Amino acid sequence: MDEIQRTLLEQVAELHEVPQGAYNLRINGQGAGRNTTEHINIVTKEDKQGIDIYVEPGTRNESMHIPVLLSQTGLSELVYNDFHIGEDAEVTIVAGCGIHNGGKDASRHDGIHTFYIGKNARVKYVEKHYGSGDGSGERIMNPQTIISMEAGSYFEMDTVQIKGVDSTERITRAELAEGARLVIKEKIMTHGRQTAKTDFVVNLNGDGSGADVVSRSVARDDSVQTFLSTINGNAACSGHTECDAILMDRGSVSAIPALTANHLEASLIHEAAIGKIAGEQITKLMTLGLTEEEAERQIINGFLK
Repeated sequence: MDEIQRTLLEQVAELHEVPQGAYNLRINGQGAGRNTTEHINIVTKEDKQGIDIYVEPGTRNESMHIPVLLSQTGLSELVYNDFHIGEDAEVTIVAGCGIHNGGKDASRHDGIHTFYIGKNARVKYVEKHYGSGDGSGERIMNPQTIISMEAGSYFEMDTVQIKGVDSTERITRAELAEGARLVIKEKIMTHGRQTAKTDFVVNLNGDGSGADVVSRSVARDDSVQTFLSTINGNAACSGHTECDAILMDRGSVSAIPALTANHLEASLIHEAAIGKIAGEQITKLMTLGLTEEEAERQIINGFLK
């Protein structure tokens, strides 16, 4: 890896070098390294770009890294990654995509990640998106996450995009069986003329299933964000969706939650709050010695934590 690629790797996966344990590293459309373990196997797809990941039943205290790096201007790719998580397994998956574009042509990565989560399995999925480079070409990322959860399973997804992505459409679809639990935490910051669209659809199909979908975002300059969140309660279940957004400059945010209860015992809640930083918050921090710009930065950092 060159220095640009190392920086991208650090930003999206918090790695300074190739990780220990299971990993699959993709750079500029090609496989650049892979390791499997006794309980985690990674196999290249034969019919399309991407990989299949198999986590054996009962696996404990293991993690895998599957970062994607693009530093070649004008590269466009579509990758399919399927995760097969065995019954009673517990695993952490660190993904993410970093694009450095120093040229005039658009660079684009579309990733479709499909999770098949076995009974009583627990998955933590961390996905970070980052863009850099002073070229005029766009940096485009369109992640799709498709989740199928069996009875008693748990899936936690932390997804972050805070810099350098010009256009993104983030699609998540989830189907939950009896007793399954889904937690999604999204953090987005846009600036310039960037656009970001989030589209969540969660179907709570089993009794005792539950979902908590929370998005926090900051829209600066002339950037535009759209947050769509749909929860369908098809059983005795509980669901909560929340969008909190800070507007700055001429930014625009649309929050569109939708709840449908198809069962008498479905309990569904939505919350949305959009507004600017309160003046008294800035004033209070300035009395502690911070400049106005430093105060704004401190508030935003705390909001997106």
